[in-house]
Amino acid sequence: MIAAAAMPSRRAVLAGGALTLAFALAPHRLLAQGAPVGKPPLPGSLKKSPILDSWIRIDAEGGITVFTGKAELGQGLKTAILQLAAEELAVEPASIHLVTADTALTPNEGYTAGSHSMQDSGTAVMNAAAQVRAILIKAAAMRLALPAEKLHAQDGAVIAADGRRLPYGELVAGETLHVTAEPHSDLLDPRRYRLIGKPVPRVDIPAKVTGGQAYVQDLRLPGMVHGRVVWPPSYGATLKGVDSGAAQKLPGVIKIVQDGSYLAVIAEREYQAVEAMRALAAVAQWQERPTLPDEARIFDWLQGEAAEQIPVREDHSTAAPEAARRVEARYLRAYQMHGSIGPSCALAVFRDGALTLWTHAQGVYPLRKALAQITGLAPEKLRCIHAEGSGCYGHNGADDAAADAALLAMAVPGRPVRVQWMREQEQCWEPYGPAMATEARASLDARGRIASWDYRVRSMTHSTRPGPAGNLMAAWHRAQPIAQPAPKPLPLPDGGGDRNAAPLYRIPNARILFDFVPAMPLRVSALRGLGAYMNIFSIESFMDELALVAKSDPVAFRLDHLDDPRARDVVTLAAARFGWSEFQKKHGRGRGFAFARYKNEGAYLALAVEIALEHETGRVRLVRASAAVDSGEAVNPDGIANQIEGGILQSTSWTLYESVTFDRTRITSRDWSSYPILRFSAVPERLEVHVIDRPGQPFLGTGEAAQGPAAAAIANALADAAGKRIRELPLTAERVKAAIGV
Repeated sequence: MIAAAAMPSRRAVLAGGALTLAFALAPHRLLAQGAPVGKPPLPGSLKKSPILDSWIRIDAEGGITVFTGKAELGQGLKTAILQLAAEELAVEPASIHLVTADTALTPNEGYTAGSHSMQDSGTAVMNAAAQVRAILIKAAAMRLALPAEKLHAQDGAVIAADGRRLPYGELVAGETLHVTAEPHSDLLDPRRYRLIGKPVPRVDIPAKVTGGQAYVQDLRLPGMVHGRVVWPPSYGATLKGVDSGAAQKLPGVIKIVQDGSYLAVIAEREYQAVEAMRALAAVAQWQERPTLPDEARIFDWLQGEAAEQIPVREDHSTAAPEAARRVEARYLRAYQMHGSIGPSCALAVFRDGALTLWTHAQGVYPLRKALAQITGLAPEKLRCIHAEGSGCYGHNGADDAAADAALLAMAVPGRPVRVQWMREQEQCWEPYGPAMATEARASLDARGRIASWDYRVRSMTHSTRPGPAGNLMAAWHRAQPIAQPAPKPLPLPDGGGDRNAAPLYRIPNARILFDFVPAMPLRVSALRGLGAYMNIFSIESFMDELALVAKSDPVAFRLDHLDDPRARDVVTLAAARFGWSEFQKKHGRGRGFAFARYKNEGAYLALAVEIALEHETGRVRLVRASAAVDSGEAVNPDGIANQIEGGILQSTSWTLYESVTFDRTRITSRDWSSYPILRFSAVPERLEVHVIDRPGQPFLGTGEAAQGPAAAAIANALADAAGKRIRELPLTAERVKAAIGV
C-alpha cells in the first residue's frame, strides 16, 4: 500500500529544521525574481523558479530533500535526479528524500512531456545542488576561519584538511538557502564524478517487477470508497433517461450521482461499484448520432478537410538541376491509442472545503487549473499529487479519471473516493494519436545527391491537455457543460504535427509545409513523440527510396547528406555494431536503417534492424536491432538504454499492429482483441543500445527519440525483404500479404 500524504499546512511545511522553506511557487514576489537585467539566463527550470530552496532543503539534522516539478513516468527520472543531486552535494543517493510533482510542495514545471525532464528539471537540480554546496562551503569557511578553497564537501559535511568537520545541518540557519540562483554554477569536473555516468539501479523498478506498491492503482486510503462512471456509448450521445432505483438498492451503494449526462455511482467496495455501474448502464437510455467519418476512407476525409497552411522551412540556396531525377511518395498513419496496460485511476478526498487528489496525470499544475474551473474551488483549495500510473507516455485518460475522482469525492465529503476506469472505457474514451498523411518529393543531381526537397504533412492537433477544463470529459457531459476549446497547432521547435518535419540532412532546396486540420471527429491528443513518429517514418522511408534510385547504400547515402559530427557518430556506430556491411541477404530476411535527431535539438539516434517476413501469412517480426544514441551527458546510461529499448518495442507495436477501429457512431477497439499490441512472443531476439556519453555537455531529451527511427527502420527492412514498399501504417500481416501478392 502506498502511503498517502496528508495535506500539510504552510506552517508544517516551513517547520522541521533550521532551513526555512518559502517555496518560490507561492509568493508572487519570488515568482517575479528572475535573473537581473543584463545577466545570462538561469539554467533549466531555475528560470521559472529561481529560489534555491524551491529545489533543495536541508534540515537541522542534515536531512536533505530535493524537489522536482517533473513526474516519474517510467523514464527513470527519479534515479537520474537523485544521481545529479547526490553528486553535486557529495552525498549518497539513498540519503536524499525526493519529492516529485506536487502542487503543494514542488516548483511548477508544467507537463512532464516532450523529453524535457532532464533538460529542464535535471539541469535545475544539478545547478541548484552545486550552488547549495558552494553556499555551505562558504558558511563553513567563515565558521572555521579558513579559505573556502581549503575545504571540501563529503558525506553530508564540509571538511577541512586538518580533519575538522561541520555537518550540513549545522551550516543552515534561517534563510541560508532562500536566495536567488546565479546564472553560473561551480559544477564538478566530470573527471571527479562518482555517480553521474554510472548505471545506478533505478529506484522505481523493484516494486514494479515484484508486484509491490508501485502505482496509483495500488493506493489505498483509510475509509476509502469506490466510484465508477457510466460513460455514454459514443461521442455526442446524450442521456435521455435512467431509472436508478434498482441500482440504488444494490448492496454497498452509497450514492448515485447524476448531473446532466454525467452518471456515476459510489459504493463501499470496488466490485459493488462495478455491479451498480453495470446495472445503471443497462437501464440508461441514450440518444446517439452518427458523427464519425468512414474509417475505410479516413485519409480521403483528412485530405478533404479545411486546413491552415503553416510554413516550416523555405530554403532555396541553389537552383535545382534541370536534368535531376525526381522521386515522390505518400505515407499514411491511422489513429493509434496509448493502450495503457492499467486503465486510468485516481483518488481524491474532499475535507474541510479542500480537495486532495492523487493522479498519474502528466501535469499536476495544469490539472489543478482545470479542476478549479470544473469544481468551482479556488486553486489554493486543490492539491494534486502525482503518483505513477501503470502505462502511458502522453495524454491518456489520467486527467479525466482525476476529474471523476474530484467530482465524486465532493459528493461524499470526508470519504476518500477511488475511481478506476474499465478497459473498454479507457480504449473508447482516451485521446488518441491522430491520423496523419505526408507527401514527399525530391530530386537527385547527377552525383546522386539530393538537389531539392518538398515535404508536406497533414494532421490534426496533437494536444488537448487540460489546462482548460473543457478538455476534461466530465465537463462535456454535465448539465452545465464546458465546451472544449478550439484545437490549435503547437509552436516549433517542439511542434505537434510538424515535429521533426524538417530533416537534419544537408538539403540545398527545401520547402516544408504543415497543413493543420482543426476538425477533430475522434478525440485526439498527445501520444509519445507526437508528430515526430510519423514524420521520421516518412522522411527516413523516403531516404531509403532516394538511396535506391541513386543506387547508393542507405547508410552511405545518409552520411553523404550529414554534416553534424554527432549525427555521423551515431549513424556510423549503429551500422558497425549491427554488422551492416557484413549482412548476408537471406530469403524472408531484410535489413533496414534509420536516423533522426529528436526535434532536431534533442538526442541523436540511429538504428539498424533485421526483420523476418513470412511470405505465406504476411507476418513481420523484428528479429534484432542495434541502436546508437547520443543524449549529451549520460547521467544514467542504463536508464537511457531502458528508454531506447522501450521506445523500440513500443514503436514496433505501433508499426506492425496498432490502429483504432470505429464505425459511423462508435469506437470499436474496445479490448486487446480488437486492438492488438505487441506480445512477448514477438519481442526481438536481440536488442542492443550503445550510449555515446558526452561528459560536460547539456542533457538532450531522450524519452521519445526511438519511436520514429524504429518505425522507418522496420519499414525499410520490410521493403528490403519483400522487394516492395508499403507506405501505410500499421504494417499488418493482412496489409503486407495483400501488397506482396503471394
